[in-house]
Amino acid sequence: MPSRDPASPAKGRGAGRPRRLRAAVAFATLVPTWIVVLVVYVGTMLWSVQLSVTNSRMLPSSTYVGFEQYRKLFATTRWLISLQNLVIFGVLFIAGCIVVGTLLAIALDRKIRFENAFRTVFLYPYAMSFIVTGLVWQWLMNPELGIQTTMRSLGWTSFTFDWIVNRDLAIYAVVLAGLWQASGLVMVLMLAGLRGVDGEIWRAARVDGIPTWRIYASIVLPQLGPALATAVTLLAMGVVKTYDLVVALTNGGPGSSSEVPAKFIMDNLFGRQNLGLATAASTIMLITVLAILAPYAYAQSMRARRARGGV
Repeated sequence: MPSRDPASPAKGRGAGRPRRLRAAVAFATLVPTWIVVLVVYVGTMLWSVQLSVTNSRMLPSSTYVGFEQYRKLFATTRWLISLQNLVIFGVLFIAGCIVVGTLLAIALDRKIRFENAFRTVFLYPYAMSFIVTGLVWQWLMNPELGIQTTMRSLGWTSFTFDWIVNRDLAIYAVVLAGLWQASGLVMVLMLAGLRGVDGEIWRAARVDGIPTWRIYASIVLPQLGPALATAVTLLAMGVVKTYDLVVALTNGGPGSSSEVPAKFIMDNLFGRQNLGLATAASTIMLITVLAILAPYAYAQSMRARRARGGV
């Protein structure tokens, strides 16, 4: 009795039908999600961009004014200060979280005692909302209630820690609170990357007599690119939408010294009923985010194609 060739064209066509059916079912399942994405997310973004070229105040208006809202926006000192603060906060916050989180991850990677307890302690601040974090640090840095008063009552009468009421240091108070809140997230991501390093690399490096710090600096940390990229992306998204931490800690003050773009947008959207100016500011932030994420997404796509052998 002749045996049937498993690689025959007839069977290949038969096997392709279930795959196409499964693909069609998966596509049909995702259709409602795509409709929601297009209508709710893309649709509202396009509507916001359309409102930014109108003279909308408390209610949407269809009167076209071109780029007049953008001209007013960049003529506003408060907006320029918020952009400057966003750059200061973003650079220091991301760099600080990466450094502190990586050092904590390396310390825990040395198999210290009570590792689980330390990991919980370091990660616990990330479980708190920015509002709670801001209120905690607002109390700690209050010159009349917190650390400054405590230290002076202990005898250090010249001790000063009044960042939240100092115009030159208020934005750094926001950085400090954000750093305390988010470093645990970086620690977890980097620790997962460190635990994934091949043990043979460690054994070979120890046989060669390489110091531990140099193994981390020259061999281990360069392999943690994906974990580092994930951490930077998550932190960068947190920087762009920073609002509640600033409101709870300094409320943008003293004056507008710790103002950030998200607070500027919310104040104009709900407090000053200036819908056109608020949507113009949100459009600028959207363009900035796309300009930052597009090269990263392109690099990730090219890396995936190279991994599949497509390039």
